[in-house]
Amino acid sequence: MADETTPNGEAAAQPQVRMQILAQYIRDLSFENAVATKGAPQGEVQPEMTVQVSLDARKRGTEHQYEVISKYRITSTNKADGQTMFLAELDYGGVFHIEGVPDEQLHPFLMIECPRMLFPFVRRIISDLTRDGGFPPFNMDPVDFVALYRQELARRAQAQAGAPADQRLS
Repeated sequence: MADETTPNGEAAAQPQVRMQILAQYIRDLSFENAVATKGAPQGEVQPEMTVQVSLDARKRGTEHQYEVISKYRITSTNKADGQTMFLAELDYGGVFHIEGVPDEQLHPFLMIECPRMLFPFVRRIISDLTRDGGFPPFNMDPVDFVALYRQELARRAQAQAGAPADQRLS
């Protein structure tokens, strides 16, 4: 990659991206062990896991600070009979100080890079939660936040294209 220069031949200073995690926290957590309330399933147990992820970000009152919330919903069902075995829900937040990211790149940065930084902690919490709930630890596969972001953009574009012209957002 070539260095950029100004018209007078001096090297142009690229804005330095600075990101710092100021805080991370569990905003909401729940675990429902359906097996304990209904009794153990009869016959062979073939667990099937479903993971749903959603993201939210907002600017905080302090300059350059943003809050990002990752929401995870993990459902385990018995493939043999369709019975729910457990349901785990986690809303995990982080407060970030971010400088040097151009405005047009800030939204994808918040929705991709910030959740990526929080994911190892989320994975550990979910693993411990399922183990402490009486099941084998569930080691969630890494989430592709880029693909998730692209899917959301495509969903929004499709929803906007399907809306009547007077209801479209600019």
